[in-house]
Amino acid sequence: MLSYDNLHAYQVKTSRFIVDKKRTFICLGMGLGKSVSTLTAISELVDSFSMKRGLVIAPLRVANTVWKQETCKWSHLSELKINIATGTPKQRLSALLLPSDLVVINRENVVWLVNHYCKLPNGKFDYSKWPFDGLFIDESSSFKSPTSARFKSLKRVSGISEFVVLLTGTPAPNGLMDLWSQNFLIDNGQALGRNITAYRQRYFDVDYMGYAYTPKDWAKATVEELIAPHTLSMGAEDYLDMPERIDINIEVELPTKTMQAYTDFSKNLYLEWEQSEFEALSAGVLANKLLQFSNGALYTDIAKNFELIHDAKIDALVDIVNDNAGENILLAYNFKSDLVRIKEKFPDAVILSKDGAEIEDWNNGKIKMLIAHPASAGHGLNLQGGSATMIWFGLNWSLELYQQFCARLHRQGQTRPVRVFHIISKGTIDERVMSVLGNKDAVQSSLLSALKTNHK
Repeated sequence: MLSYDNLHAYQVKTSRFIVDKKRTFICLGMGLGKSVSTLTAISELVDSFSMKRGLVIAPLRVANTVWKQETCKWSHLSELKINIATGTPKQRLSALLLPSDLVVINRENVVWLVNHYCKLPNGKFDYSKWPFDGLFIDESSSFKSPTSARFKSLKRVSGISEFVVLLTGTPAPNGLMDLWSQNFLIDNGQALGRNITAYRQRYFDVDYMGYAYTPKDWAKATVEELIAPHTLSMGAEDYLDMPERIDINIEVELPTKTMQAYTDFSKNLYLEWEQSEFEALSAGVLANKLLQFSNGALYTDIAKNFELIHDAKIDALVDIVNDNAGENILLAYNFKSDLVRIKEKFPDAVILSKDGAEIEDWNNGKIKMLIAHPASAGHGLNLQGGSATMIWFGLNWSLELYQQFCARLHRQGQTRPVRVFHIISKGTIDERVMSVLGNKDAVQSSLLSALKTNHK
């Protein structure tokens, strides 16, 4: 039995669930310590000879920093031997060859890893050669697409590993459809069916064009009931005394001429601006272009050259920074054109790199402005030591990225109220994005609440 006095009761509960159930879906609120809970379970499995070698799959920065750092923070984890298999093929192979209890790899290299162990010289596969009897997938919603190469590779070997643990704070960021592939990795389709087509046909109604799926009235309750036996869901609000989070919307007015151009572009899918022409060939392309427009720049070609449209958001950003001169700021951007313009205005700002080398200086208060893209810094990183102020320069449609990025500051260990600024161009698609994120949040919260169980 686990008896580590320095662990919270909910972390012991999570670790016990993993050890007892073997194949589990762990949905923990941000800040509840998914990594330390899982490592505690891994430590017990290794010590009891129940697991020989485990594999952690995580976002790149998390793979490079979080998992090994956690073993240094907790005395009961100090004996775990962890090798990080990221970087070049030579570096990855070296990490795999060294003795270890646990290998950590980034999700982009899942296909490479499966091929390395299971692909035969004749091009066929022998999946019995998979050497990991423990599989731990951090931020499992990145495997929500059943058509992705990483999912297709992993599903071939997930049944071979005795212990399979999926970890996430957002199990279904876009609704029930996201649950099928994740659960398949746990039970090989026993709960929700062996293929995504049958799952769609059973639980969803399709619109007349065949492009949108709406859950049947009874689908949500049925799906929740089916996955509940192997799912543990806990919210941070139930266990942590979290600091207040204050959301602040800063609306900016676009110049009259600019706003008229925006309106024309949204109606006609075509815009002439200065020396450039812009065309959107579909509604999806238009939505992306309108997000660029609201931020202040439009790409002119595939080489990512861009035309400046306005500086309304840049000016608002300057005002926020000046009004909070004593604060360090974590800044989220959406497009590279945003990043270029932000760096021009704030040349001393630091961009978060792939290996996360700046994290230590940030948490020690040495960086005044840290710029990061939510897709690369939205999972698992502990940034709460460096600031309690976050600014969204540009929004995107992903609830998962939005929630995860906000949780880099608003999480366990934060000592101050967290302020989240959203710079919104008034009358533009920004307003719609904020509304959509709110609706998705309601769906996500409903699912997590329904999945909360009383597992002992």
